[in-house]
Amino acid sequence: MARILITSALPYINGIKHLGNLVGSQLPADLFARYMRGRGNEVLFLCATDEHGTPAELAAAKAGKPVAEYCAELHEVQADIARRFGLSFDHFGRSSSPQNHKLTQHLAGVLADNGLIREVSEKQVYSKADGRFLPDRYIEGTCPNCGYDRARGDQCENCTKQLDPTDLIEPRSAVSGSTDLEVRETKHLYLRQSALKDDLDKWIDSKTDWPILTTSIAKKWLHDGDGLQDRGITRDLDWGIPVKRGDADWPGMEGKVFYVWFDAPIEYIACAAEWAEATGNDWERWWRTDKGAGDVRYVQFMGKDNVPFHTLSFPATLLGSGEPWKMVDHLKSFNYLNYDGGQFSTSQGRGVFMDQALDILPADYWRWWLLSHAPESSDSEFTWENFQQSVNKDLADVLGNFVSRITKFCRSKFGETVPDGGSYGAQEETLIAELTRRIRAYEAHMDTMEVRKSAQELRAIWVAGNEYLQTAAPWATFKEDPERAAMQVRLGLNLIRLYAVLSAPFIPAASASMLEAMQTEDSAWPEDVAAALAALPGGHAFSVPEVLFAKITDEQREDWESRFSGSRP
Repeated sequence: MARILITSALPYINGIKHLGNLVGSQLPADLFARYMRGRGNEVLFLCATDEHGTPAELAAAKAGKPVAEYCAELHEVQADIARRFGLSFDHFGRSSSPQNHKLTQHLAGVLADNGLIREVSEKQVYSKADGRFLPDRYIEGTCPNCGYDRARGDQCENCTKQLDPTDLIEPRSAVSGSTDLEVRETKHLYLRQSALKDDLDKWIDSKTDWPILTTSIAKKWLHDGDGLQDRGITRDLDWGIPVKRGDADWPGMEGKVFYVWFDAPIEYIACAAEWAEATGNDWERWWRTDKGAGDVRYVQFMGKDNVPFHTLSFPATLLGSGEPWKMVDHLKSFNYLNYDGGQFSTSQGRGVFMDQALDILPADYWRWWLLSHAPESSDSEFTWENFQQSVNKDLADVLGNFVSRITKFCRSKFGETVPDGGSYGAQEETLIAELTRRIRAYEAHMDTMEVRKSAQELRAIWVAGNEYLQTAAPWATFKEDPERAAMQVRLGLNLIRLYAVLSAPFIPAASASMLEAMQTEDSAWPEDVAAALAALPGGHAFSVPEVLFAKITDEQREDWESRFSGSRP
């Protein structure tokens, strides 16, 4: 039994996430966690809301609530939606937790002790209209690299280039829109990432199985232009983790907080401490190599815009500490999911958001489409027509139709018990051989986190059962040889249980419905396919389930296309 630590990028607190956010981190992480649990491994799957920074302050102000109260409420909203989407976190924490405060301040102090933090007097943008320093992301302007006119002061989301606010052309306040900005001097702490460049380079070179997308982004930041730059880790804000050196005050840093991009990744570790406190478990055996984490495999999931911080900044924090922290073993990154000819956008309210999706259809419909179209090798696009076709052909026509046909036929001819009698012939042996080959391929794709290939193989496994049923035609066999028809039906009912087990990582609710209909809790992974297809013996009771997946009509599709053509209200 392996031990697998899984984290997905932390969703930001200011509002409900769209489907592009979901498929870029949390959903594929859940797929992998469910699969690894299904194979009998010990899994710790962690996520949390990312709660610090100006966006939280502004969202709270807009809602007319204190920022701490606002974050607490939105955490519960996001946690509820995650549960409804079937995201099987072992713990869904908060970056504002006491555990994260303590650990962030500890790591900052250790980094300072190791000479890896320097104090910098710098010039930052101050908005007279807003009466405050503006954090980088709350200054907008035109990107000097690609010309995108809504680039932020920390990074252009169009070309992903790292920026400083002073790089922007025609900058303006994203808070008020004011261009009455001036540069004022302030002091901040910088993490000396440049001093760790060689260590980071060597560490990244050792990750030969990382996706090309991940390593190419990391290497670009390491070597392009002036190479890896030191990065500010404090901000002039009220809301956040106060700047301290361990438990001690940090002279000159009074009233400042740690930058959200410094404390947010540390929450991965603090989240485990939160989980341990709530459950009585030991978090250090997952995160400290001197306390048992040496045999843990740590896998991260995130969109490509988060890659630089997780391949460079967070590793620099852990490496620079000199402490025995568990480093990530595999970083699975994703491109963007676009929406119907444009981009999903939280800030612009464009696309389908997680709560809206669940108001339309159950989670499994969305899970299947998103994972089977995951933007792995390139950006992908959500269209309502493609969504309709995929749901109708894959879920309704292939899987749902198989379950409905075999259970209803059995009920009509043999009653609601698995029929006994008959023995396999060449047709059944051929099916078992094909299923064995395909299940091993499915496992190989899942082990290497090839999400789309896994979905394709799972669908092919469903198709194999449909083709068998169509060719065997037990409804015709029954007229001539009822005993052979009984064997065919028994095999078909066992295929339902097999499909439930294999499909659980993708469509957990439908999987549970199939197991419930087969009146079994046996979810053992099919190491031996022939044995798995004998799990439900003759005489075992079952029930005919409700329709697993309803088809999407043209009228429904047209209605949804119209409703979601503009911005979120």
